Amino acid sequence: MSFSVHPTAIVDEGAQIGADTRIWHWVHICGQARIGERCSFGQNVFVGNDVEIGNNVKVQNNVSIYDAVTLEDDVFCGPSMVFTNVHNPRSHVSRKNEYRRTVVRKGATIGANATVVCGHEIGAYAFIGAGAVVTKDVVPYALMVGTPAQRIGWMCECGEKLPAGSGRVTCAHCQSRYDIHDNSCQRVAD
Repeated sequence: MSFSVHPTAIVDEGAQIGADTRIWHWVHICGQARIGERCSFGQNVFVGNDVEIGNNVKVQNNVSIYDAVTLEDDVFCGPSMVFTNVHNPRSHVSRKNEYRRTVVRKGATIGANATVVCGHEIGAYAFIGAGAVVTKDVVPYALMVGTPAQRIGWMCECGEKLPAGSGRVTCAHCQSRYDIHDNSCQRVAD
């Protein structure tokens, strides 16, 4: 086995798990899940069947990744953040054929206790603040906070907030450059 599983974890037969992935205490990985290399799943994580997870994804304690969720490479899911997959749940109405797909693009961060309402895309390198509630698509590099989540700025790929303003900006931490216009932010090639 090229990945590690804590003795208390359950990995159902058929799950595809990449090399050097670490599965910690009381995790449950369902049998049709597809997980990349170098991922980490903290205590009490659940991963459903119709879930695809890229490489180098970090999932902190108490996160459930339900069916119809895709996490691309380098995504970070903070402690106790929440994904949903049914828009209008009722206990007495089965809606398993109505799941709305959620996609979290490369490098995005979702903070502790944030909620992502199903059916939305979180853009590459977006940063969802702790406790935020995502109720719409999030553009790449956006810094989102609040309930419902609103964009209050832009984030560098290194995880630092970019200077306010529009036009060409430079990250004070890593010196990467970005072009910011109205509702978009794009990294400038070096």
